Amino acid sequence: MRDIKPKLTPQVDPVWTRIRDEAAAAVAAEPLLGGLIHASLLHHPTLERALAYRFSQKLASSEMSEQILREIADEAYGAAPDIGQAARADIMAIFDRDPACHRFLQPVLFFKGFQAVQAYRIGHWLWTEGRRDLAYFVQMRVSEVFGVDIHPAARVGRGLMIDHAHSIVIGETAVVGDNVSMLHSVTLGGTGKEDGDRHPKIGDGVLIGAGAKVLGNIHIGNCSRVAAGSVVLADVPPCKTVAGVPARIVGEAGCAQPSVSMDQRLKDCDCGEM
Repeated sequence: MRDIKPKLTPQVDPVWTRIRDEAAAAVAAEPLLGGLIHASLLHHPTLERALAYRFSQKLASSEMSEQILREIADEAYGAAPDIGQAARADIMAIFDRDPACHRFLQPVLFFKGFQAVQAYRIGHWLWTEGRRDLAYFVQMRVSEVFGVDIHPAARVGRGLMIDHAHSIVIGETAVVGDNVSMLHSVTLGGTGKEDGDRHPKIGDGVLIGAGAKVLGNIHIGNCSRVAAGSVVLADVPPCKTVAGVPARIVGEAGCAQPSVSMDQRLKDCDCGEM
């Protein structure tokens, strides 16, 4: 009996397929962007290769060439497939939560928050591989180019949306869970010159409003809300809303997934002690 080898079915990537379809439509609608869109998206076989190209283009300088940065990014995506999967989750999160995002290609091409987070993910991989000076270089360039300063040792989950992404600071020992949303000028920082584990731990599904400062080795419980402009210095239980300087519990979170609803209004909350 003849040995028949099974045919290998190409892996389907619905996110990348949609991005390519949107890219083709965008070129037809605006031919002047054809060069950018072809070079950034349509010339690449996978999302990972496209992200590596964007990483190299945005962070290149006289100190580090596009070619070297491209090789670094390709190596990271090849060695750690979870980086690419996290990028897909981030794209979906932005599309679902940001009313200004109407297509999957927008974060990849235009949103500096998304691009900064993907560059951080490569820097974090370098950090875990012991290539720490190179990780610091990536952190420096991300801060210079995007105004987002995420230490490469910080641990950030999937499905992160940073809206506007101006003046974001995430410290060395910070942990950010899955499906978190934050707005501009958020700081996850320390409280002084102490060493060791000194930065916040943000649970899953948390919403952090614009200008909020979460300081110290404290825990923000799953599905909580931090109101805009708050300064949080103590633990926050799950599913609560905190507001003020210093922040105090002002009520329940108001829904099962604050980071998805993006509702930042304080609705007739009963004040309580934190």
